[in-house]
Amino acid sequence: MRALERGFVVAAAVIVVASLAAVVAAPSDAHGHDSLRFDPDVPAEYSFAAPTTRGTATVDGQRFASVTAAVAAAEPGDTIVLRGRFKEHVTVDTPDLTLTSAPGRLAMIDGGGVDDVLTLNGANATVRRVWIANSGSDASGNDAGIWVNSTGARIVDSRLTRITFGLWVDGVDDVLIRNNTIVGRESVRPLSYRGNGVQLWKTAGTQVTGNHITDVRDGIYYSWASEVLGNRNVMWDLRYGIHYMYSDDCRLVNNTAFGNDVGYALMVSQRLEIVNNIAVNNHGKSGHGILAKSIDKTTIRGNVLIGNRKGLYVFNSLDNVIADNLVMANDIGVHLAAGSVREEVYNNSFVRNDEPVRAVIGEQVAWNESGVGNYWSGASTADVDGDGMSDVRYRPAGLVERLMVTEPIARVFADSPAFSAIRLAESSIPVIESPGVIDHHPRVEPRHDWRTYYD
Repeated sequence: MRALERGFVVAAAVIVVASLAAVVAAPSDAHGHDSLRFDPDVPAEYSFAAPTTRGTATVDGQRFASVTAAVAAAEPGDTIVLRGRFKEHVTVDTPDLTLTSAPGRLAMIDGGGVDDVLTLNGANATVRRVWIANSGSDASGNDAGIWVNSTGARIVDSRLTRITFGLWVDGVDDVLIRNNTIVGRESVRPLSYRGNGVQLWKTAGTQVTGNHITDVRDGIYYSWASEVLGNRNVMWDLRYGIHYMYSDDCRLVNNTAFGNDVGYALMVSQRLEIVNNIAVNNHGKSGHGILAKSIDKTTIRGNVLIGNRKGLYVFNSLDNVIADNLVMANDIGVHLAAGSVREEVYNNSFVRNDEPVRAVIGEQVAWNESGVGNYWSGASTADVDGDGMSDVRYRPAGLVERLMVTEPIARVFADSPAFSAIRLAESSIPVIESPGVIDHHPRVEPRHDWRTYYD
């Protein structure tokens, strides 16, 4: 048997060398990346009509020409009703105070391009249906539309435009940021010179839900945050749609990130739940749908990663569950690197990716769980016992894939008969065992209806 194995390895090497010597072009890509169906519902961010009438603020039956004067006259629990346009900077120290617009058009507080526009200090402050505009432009000074020092603050149904940082939550807990539209300054380039849409610093129990965010640096940035829910947010034309740093035990559910450098950047955090999110056409400098860098004990489940440069990039991350995701029409489906070898990967559908898996690792890892593998659109399957799992293993990242990473010239032969023979041997007769990814029980049919994403 050893002689047979040795002979097969030699034969495989001869086939590889012969393939590299030949001048035969590989078939052109026919994945149809440009025909994907994806039409997100987002606002036209520069079409808002600002109020032109001079502002009035009413509290307890009294009318004031400035928000600041109304805040000074208010008692805890009061509601200040705003009409028209104010050009001022407002600080709210009174607890349980509400700022809201009168029915109809949103009232605007314009900061004149200087500093923070609105600062919330009193506990349980509420901002509802108010337009905050034109903060300062100093990203290094953290100029923000709304600076939140208010535990239990509520910012809902509002609009923030021409801002550097949209909302900065500064070390307070239980903040609700819901159904707001946040638009930065498109003219500021590069993206790193902008502020973030929502900046969460040392906060716990906060919820960021249903917001539309564009033209800032990162849509939602987490720094030392914990137990934060990010839900139903839509983010586009950004560096990172969502960015975690040193933030544990957070949940990210039902969000959409498209047209960014990176959809979801998960960094140096653990015990995250990344569930049922969409990342489409993130093709910037990095181009990841989901980037997981130094992420441990995290669940990445039920996400749709389509048309990105890399659907999922896993770097220096361990003990994660990657399951039930649709990874489709990406240049690279999943890129493993820097020792990311202890992941449970199962029930995913890998469909029409140019390269299903790129594994820059030093050992062979199995992507299965309790006999359940993944669906691979390029795999040859044989289900003898009818359990829905192939009895023929599949090597999405084996000897050929490793060669194409180390020797890029080999990519022109990716679909050659020689390389196909090596892949077949790795799947059916395990005499070549090289570092990479193996699926011992690939699914015969996908769990996802991926055809709905094509015209």
